[in-house]
Amino acid sequence: MSETPQDPAGTTHQFQSFANQAPPQKSGPNVGLIVGIAAVVAVVAIVAVVLLMVV
Repeated sequence: MSETPQDPAGTTHQFQSFANQAPPQKSGPNVGLIVGIAAVVAVVAIVAVVLLMVV
């Protein structure tokens, strides 16, 4: 019975190749950034309304 020899260097090389691959880039807008901008706009609008009511 013949056995196929295992080459640990080949396996390590394949793993390193996989590990060095760049992660897939996400496309589309950043939801956190949009929510943050919307919150800032809302706070500015509330402050503007309060200042207009006081004057």
